[in-house]
Amino acid sequence: MPTGPQVPDTISADQLDPQVRAELRTLPGDLADAVARRLVAADLAEDPEQAYQFTLAARRLAARVGVIREACGIAAYRAGRWGDALAELRTARRLTGRGGYLPLMADCERALGRPDRALAIINDPGVSGLNREVQVELRIVESGIRRDEGRPAAAAVALQVPELTDGRLRPWSARLFYAYADALLDAGRAEEARDWFGRAAAADADGETDAAERFEDLDTAVLEDLAASDDDTGPAEATHETEDAGPAAEDAEPAVEGRPAKEAGPAAEDAGPVDGAG
Repeated sequence: MPTGPQVPDTISADQLDPQVRAELRTLPGDLADAVARRLVAADLAEDPEQAYQFTLAARRLAARVGVIREACGIAAYRAGRWGDALAELRTARRLTGRGGYLPLMADCERALGRPDRALAIINDPGVSGLNREVQVELRIVESGIRRDEGRPAAAAVALQVPELTDGRLRPWSARLFYAYADALLDAGRAEEARDWFGRAAAADADGETDAAERFEDLDTAVLEDLAASDDDTGPAEATHETEDAGPAAEDAEPAVEGRPAKEAGPAAEDAGPVDGAG
């Protein structure tokens, strides 16, 4: 029997997501159950490193099954093991042919200090054939790269996709709104960022982000700034100088607006293409 953490007796193979369980059908029954229990244990583990160890135990049992390598890659990503995650996800993609791993792969390249490789993944022509969620997740990673480069305005622009303002909520809208808010805040546009953190919180029914807390923090900061401004200056009086300033403000070039998950990049909690696999 492979080494690895002890799987609690309360965990059964039946707890694994049915779609993931179906991908284990090529394995003998007992082996499929042993793998399934380890994948369930990984999914339930609170400690990311322990979750990764459970997936490694599953991989030792059946290394040629794509969904197992996917689980290893996702668990490694959540544990901050960027190199291991990248290797596992590359193997998973080769075995399954699925493109849903690309945002995680790009974010691993970014975390490893290789933005050029990350951008090569993001801008690959084949991305246009992937589903829209994956494309938006790649934009979130790109936004993070632009912020790393010290270009917050470009980071915001990268997220100006139609889904940002079309009024429709999708399962991944909270991540998109959150990433956009983060980019705006980094660009010094705190009031707009507060608004988008609020939208992210409203869209985040499952509480997968800390958007509500970020909104409250910014709301408090803005109110304190306004109060401090009133205390320092009192009510503003109309003067010749302030009247002259109006047209100049109107002529000023408008600020550029712009660009899912954490933190730029797929959120560790949302990142897995297969939820039940880790």
